[in-house]
Amino acid sequence: MKRIVAIHLLNDYSGSPKVLMQLLKTWTKNDMNVHLYTSGGRKGFLSDIPNVKNHFFWYQFSPNSLIRIFNFFLSQFLLMVKLLLFLRKEDIVYINTVLPFGAAIAGKLIGCKTIYHIHETSVKPAIFKKFLFGIAKFTAKKIVFVSNYLLKQESLIDNQVLLYNVLESDFTEKADQYQQFEKEIPIILMICSLKVYKGVDEFLQLAERHNKYIFKLVVNASEKEIEEYFKEKKIPDNLQIYPTQTDTHPFYREASIIINLSHPDLWIETFGLTILEGMRYRLPAIVPPVGGTTELVKDGKNGFLIDSKNIDELSEKIHYLLSNSELYQSFSDASYETSQLFSETYFEKESMKIISSL
Repeated sequence: MKRIVAIHLLNDYSGSPKVLMQLLKTWTKNDMNVHLYTSGGRKGFLSDIPNVKNHFFWYQFSPNSLIRIFNFFLSQFLLMVKLLLFLRKEDIVYINTVLPFGAAIAGKLIGCKTIYHIHETSVKPAIFKKFLFGIAKFTAKKIVFVSNYLLKQESLIDNQVLLYNVLESDFTEKADQYQQFEKEIPIILMICSLKVYKGVDEFLQLAERHNKYIFKLVVNASEKEIEEYFKEKKIPDNLQIYPTQTDTHPFYREASIIINLSHPDLWIETFGLTILEGMRYRLPAIVPPVGGTTELVKDGKNGFLIDSKNIDELSEKIHYLLSNSELYQSFSDASYETSQLFSETYFEKESMKIISSL
């Protein structure tokens, strides 16, 4: 039986491990022999997946950039050594994100077929990006991109494919039970990392402008990190901030609009899974005018494309949507229709095609 050896650096509850979790489930469902290498010691989407054989390697994230880069390169050396002792030539090495380059080198040395699944373009600094993408170009037999935008932006080798992120069937089933949830006060929802370039400060400004609405911010961070980030800032009464959530359904269910305020000059969204999840709950979306989110949101149909720096326009469109029930309903229906295109059936069929064509 052919083995697939999947590698991911940091297991948490963010988008890229979630996509790998869906792939792992697809492969095991199709009776493949699946192994996963990830850093140990933390819970995330990659924890305890049935029929997946887990292997752990050392990696310690550090807020100090020098220690972080040292830890990263050390982790990749350790990963490479582990894989050199484990891999067989006939294995498929599946690398999730550009970060685990140690696996790519090990795969190349053993003679395995290596697939990269690339989720991001905003790797900083530029020299680090050049190094990681250079290794991907040198070692990969096939590269999978999560959006057309990313595929065009980062074209690396001839054998490249597009595989959109999708919603799992258990997510869609849950979402579809709550389609006509009564909403008393409009809630504007944003789910993101706790970073300046994700537009957290702009979200705060929008909350200040609209005290009739509730603004909910769900960040992939701890209470302590939230406290630290907002300690110098005045939080308006209508803004509620939540730490990492393992279940986001209650937030989507009660929301009226889903937004993404990433700064295109610092971080381009290559897909936007939280936007797609919100759309399944019939939420109109407001997203930046560049990147993968533009493949989900059609301006003036199921949402708006607006630069996060343009607070006036963001503010105006939020009010416009929430004060016009007929328009809101048409955007809401269009959001749901779009979300249906990104199904698990499509994902399973296309992801198995990627593996079998090697």
